[in-house]
Amino acid sequence: MTGAPELVGVTPHLTIRDNKASAAIAFYEKAFGAKELSRHLDDDGVRLMHAHLSLFGGALMLHDDYPEMMGGKPSEPPTGVVLHVEVPDADAAWERALAAGATVRFPLDNQFWGQRYGQLADPFGHIWSIGGPLKP
Repeated sequence: MTGAPELVGVTPHLTIRDNKASAAIAFYEKAFGAKELSRHLDDDGVRLMHAHLSLFGGALMLHDDYPEMMGGKPSEPPTGVVLHVEVPDADAAWERALAAGATVRFPLDNQFWGQRYGQLADPFGHIWSIGGPLKP
């Protein structure tokens, strides 16, 4: 991947059900300002085998679900997993994600641990948290 940032550490790699990986990329671009670095379609011309995005200085990979590779059963979104983004203005990031179609899971507010924090669900079943400096 020419021009792609070097991958270090842990990189989330999301499985998107119902052949909606392209829609997920559009959502992440609108909701979080993600930049698409690469996209590789399957030979069927429909499903996305792999995409690499850059957002908030990190990487995110995703692909359409391939139930035939997993015994015929569609993948389920992971439970207990939250993708966290740390931003300088949590309110602006929150509003942008809501406007793109995210739904509130845990309202954004100043938290006792000294951070402005909340959680959203994206339209594809994945949970995101947004954190930033406290709001006066």
